[in-house]
Amino acid sequence: MTESTQQNLFELSAIQKSFGDTKVLTNFDFAIERGKTTVVIGPSGCGKTVLLKLLILLLRPDRGKVFFDGRRIDPLPESRLVPVRARCGFLFQAGALFDSQTVFENIAFPLYQHTDHSHDEIRQIVRNKLRLVALEPLENRYPAELSGGQQKRIALARAIALSPEVVLYDEPTTGLDPIRSDIIGDLILKLKTELRITSVVVTHDMKLAAKIGDRIVMMSQGRIIADGTADEIYHSTDPVVQQFVLGRSAFAGGVHLD
Repeated sequence: MTESTQQNLFELSAIQKSFGDTKVLTNFDFAIERGKTTVVIGPSGCGKTVLLKLLILLLRPDRGKVFFDGRRIDPLPESRLVPVRARCGFLFQAGALFDSQTVFENIAFPLYQHTDHSHDEIRQIVRNKLRLVALEPLENRYPAELSGGQQKRIALARAIALSPEVVLYDEPTTGLDPIRSDIIGDLILKLKTELRITSVVVTHDMKLAAKIGDRIVMMSQGRIIADGTADEIYHSTDPVVQQFVLGRSAFAGGVHLD
């Protein structure tokens, strides 16, 4: 991959990333097609979250190029990345809500930081985002007063406060029961349909991956070992892919993933 194409919203080219002596990604190429939901699966420690953070340069590559919307962004200083990141929402694994702020204040925070909207305009935007995640009555509550599933949905409402073109999800269903995990899946699909959002989802949740993914990419040891639709991934003949998809341990006759 030597240049960016308009079909792709993100592109990584020949990326290298290490932490000390640990090589996470080596000569890594990856592209995210605009308007699609790309799901990244794989065992813990294989580089999934590192990949997610590299896309918006929360981590910088040691070598290689990062493109966003046809423009190379990895050489840009932090100050010039602000408008780029404003076009992207990030749902952190733990939600990362501000405990001392109400639901309204949490969602309004990026609007006060990055827009010139009036307070009344911001209040209307916040209520619209709460309506999207079906939690309108909770705007005056604090995070500690919410269930885990409600916290994730509020964090998602904050991630879309600036009406981003893309949302990056880091393990969005971690710690949730199957019903609440399914609600998160429905919301990801809803945002794609109603807001035409491009999504990149890192997850271990194969049910979620199959439900939302236009494309599923499996990583292992810092490289892509499978790339296709849910049906193609589930019917892969690669033993490493099959072990992960079926949830078999090495003690049950599987292979070692790391």
